[in-house]
Amino acid sequence: MSDPQAKLTVIVPCLNEAARIGDTLDALKTYFDAQDYEAEIIVIDDGSSDETDRVTREVCPSAKLISYEINRGKGYAAKRGINEAGGAYWLVYDADGSTPISELEKVWPEFDRGAAVVIGSRALPESKVEAHQPWYRENMGRIYNLLLRGLGLTSFSDTQCGFKVFDAKQCGHLFEHQRCDGFGADCELLYLAEKAGLRVCQVPVRWLNSPDSRVHAIWHSLEMLGEIVGVRWRATFGGYG
Repeated sequence: MSDPQAKLTVIVPCLNEAARIGDTLDALKTYFDAQDYEAEIIVIDDGSSDETDRVTREVCPSAKLISYEINRGKGYAAKRGINEAGGAYWLVYDADGSTPISELEKVWPEFDRGAAVVIGSRALPESKVEAHQPWYRENMGRIYNLLLRGLGLTSFSDTQCGFKVFDAKQCGHLFEHQRCDGFGADCELLYLAEKAGLRVCQVPVRWLNSPDSRVHAIWHSLEMLGEIVGVRWRATFGGYG
């Protein structure tokens, strides 16, 4: 059962993360045990073929585990988690924990000032990228974000950092309109938020690249390209209502 008293729900989409999810869950538990508010963790096993589900149950039995056999994509998995979330705020968080959970302390002042969405960014001057991606991944990311801005879908320079927090009251309807199942959902949700007139804020974060990435440089890039073209099409022709 989701915790309706929780201030925060952490949604962790996973695909074959048995080797890393344990450390991430340990870090989350340690951090939240020291806080003065309730937080719940939802792990979505997005069609893993390894023992992600077993490791999750052993390391963090208090986490809610959603598991299904067919891989559907990060966007789909995150939306599944959102549908089960009971917290007043929702953090969609990467399973590798590349952004330390302590960076969460930067988002609360933005919500106090009326933000609806707060996203971590690796591209701000104050950001601290302590372990970089390979050069080709970084350049592909820059090109992708230039393309997004060229298509008029977002004004942000980093849409893909796996650290996004949503105010449940203001943002619940966004996920009802989400159509992207893959990594394109990050951009789609930011587009929908800005389209709805919601305040979206960026905060600089620490980030340490995990070398064992689940993002394929070619196939997932092509998938993302197809998804953002779909977002532009729907935005132009009234597909979002």
